[in-house]
Amino acid sequence: MTESPLMTKSKQLALDIIQLCKIIKLQTKESVLTNQLLRSGTSIGANIREAFFAHSKADFIAKLQIALKECSETEYWIELMIESNLCDAKQLLSECSEIKRMLIASINTAKNNSRLA
Repeated sequence: MTESPLMTKSKQLALDIIQLCKIIKLQTKESVLTNQLLRSGTSIGANIREAFFAHSKADFIAKLQIALKECSETEYWIELMIESNLCDAKQLLSECSEIKRMLIASINTAKNNSRLA
């Protein structure tokens, strides 16, 4: 299977989040925020991957919408970590925002294609 840019970027985001959380846990012993970030940040790519094997167009859109929700939650946890001075993850926040825009565009395209079919 050839990976789409959305799959590639969401996987890289997950890997970056894993590395960031490892560092924060080692340096500060903080686990509540890092565990939440790990859960939501790795879920984005998992839901995108599921979408590519959806049973129907509606299932495809639903999986992408779940990925979008997880992406929004991930942004929240990153913002909290930045604003509480746990880390400087502005680049990670930017990557997450880019994926969110891609998800919104993909969902809108899929919905428009469903209406035309």
